[in-house]
Amino acid sequence: MTNRLSLRAATLQDAKTLLAWRNDPQTRAASHNTDKVRLEDHLAWLESSLKKPEQRRLWIAELDGKLVGTCRADKEGDGWELSWTVAPEARGQGVAHKMLSQLIESFQQPLTAQVKKDNMASMKVAERLGFVVEKEENGVFFYRC
Repeated sequence: MTNRLSLRAATLQDAKTLLAWRNDPQTRAASHNTDKVRLEDHLAWLESSLKKPEQRRLWIAELDGKLVGTCRADKEGDGWELSWTVAPEARGQGVAHKMLSQLIESFQQPLTAQVKKDNMASMKVAERLGFVVEKEENGVFFYRC
């Protein structure tokens, strides 16, 4: 084991894995939309997302060849809003920090993130990476880096 994380562009072949991660109860609890996502809705979202790289970019993280998470960047004004999910079996291993550390290096524009105030793991990751809370609304912290 080299413990080496790499990011690659997501593809339609990642749909089932991404959906499983999205529908994980802990992921749903940390999401703005906590509803379970249906396969057909997820496929439509993924196909649309992959066709608009100027508006949305989506990556898969692999650790020693194993899929361990995903991160997304959505164009927001002059910057990008980041979001991330760690595979349930990879949580607690520093995957989010490793993913985002690599991702942040590739952006020159301002970065933001929204994290629910009860999502301590994501709050710690954001703050460790230099994100600062700008405001809190309705139980969500708005971070900027």
